[in-house]
Amino acid sequence: VLNKDLLLNETAYEIYGGVRMTAGYVVSDGFVLAAFSAYIVHTLLYHSKFIVEQFRMTSSDEKNDIHAKLMSHYPEVFEWWYHIILFLSFVLGLIYCYRSPFLPGYMMIVAIVINFIIMIPTGIIAAVTNMIFVLGVPFNMLTSFILPGNPIGFLTLRAYTNSCQYQIISFLLNLKMAHYMKIPPRITFSMLLICPIIGSIVNYITAMYLLNNIPNICTHKNLLWKCLQAEGSFTSSVIWGVVGVRKIFGVGSIYYPLLFGLLIGLVLPIISWFLWKKFPNIKWLAFINFPIFLAATNMLPPAPAAEYVTWFLVGFIFNFILYRYAHVWWEKYAYVFSAGMSCGVAICGFIIFITLQNNNIEFPQWWGTGGPMRDGCPLAIANYSGFVLTD
Repeated sequence: VLNKDLLLNETAYEIYGGVRMTAGYVVSDGFVLAAFSAYIVHTLLYHSKFIVEQFRMTSSDEKNDIHAKLMSHYPEVFEWWYHIILFLSFVLGLIYCYRSPFLPGYMMIVAIVINFIIMIPTGIIAAVTNMIFVLGVPFNMLTSFILPGNPIGFLTLRAYTNSCQYQIISFLLNLKMAHYMKIPPRITFSMLLICPIIGSIVNYITAMYLLNNIPNICTHKNLLWKCLQAEGSFTSSVIWGVVGVRKIFGVGSIYYPLLFGLLIGLVLPIISWFLWKKFPNIKWLAFINFPIFLAATNMLPPAPAAEYVTWFLVGFIFNFILYRYAHVWWEKYAYVFSAGMSCGVAICGFIIFITLQNNNIEFPQWWGTGGPMRDGCPLAIANYSGFVLTD
């Protein structure tokens, strides 16, 4: 549905049909919209007093904290180091904007304001769960509204909003880990600055090598080399940057009711907070956290829906059954076992690539691996009308 200038071809769009999202995307987008408003309301109700106290706190007020006391022996990172990095990054972003026809310079200010608003709620959730939930849908809608029909500008601004959210919280989590591990702050700062630069260079070289040397990479002709994240970004750029939020969520569209998720997310934390204050003796009311519940579906695309069932079963076994009936074992081995399983998946993937994929040994053919995507779903790449596009 795109022309040579990467703009929407209205005729082709009408022939192909309007945007139709899968059930997974619909569920995910609805929950994420609810999570966005729940983030803000939950933070104001449950944590506003603590946030104000933290802003008023000075380093001398932390003298009773053993970790802060031990870390005080190391020289701190000067704030102007951070200011210089912010200034340089901002200037480079402005230079790109003014030399590129896709993104106006003032959008850099918009990106900073967006990240500032959502940073504290996202950080609180990350501190509780040790997971970073980047709520992309609300910002995709805002970007699509501000930059209609501009897919490149959409992807650029999304990098300055969604990606910056992740980088900010990831940076803070690393600082937190270094604080508890008693690593000197200046060494931590240096490594967190140098490693992303090296990683960016390595990632770029690796990506260019693969794109130039792997036949049919990132296409349906080579299922061994899928690019789910890249395909998802391209799809998002088409949906939000080209088609636009007005066609998808406008009044009268089939997905317009999803916007009521914002209202639902606004109300749910108020209900849980009111019940917690009304019945303080009911201890479990204090642990109701609707932002976590709603944001958990954020990983649904591209993660298959079946994985959520597995996550729920594993979480139920470890954090309910073993926690209650084998607490001593859970306390000693639960997190170690979790880290071991994560490492095992990474090592297993490496071994599978070296021994099987690298030698062109494919998985045995059976009915569960049928269809164009080898997932047993013959209509996996079909449109809403059931038509399968061919190259």
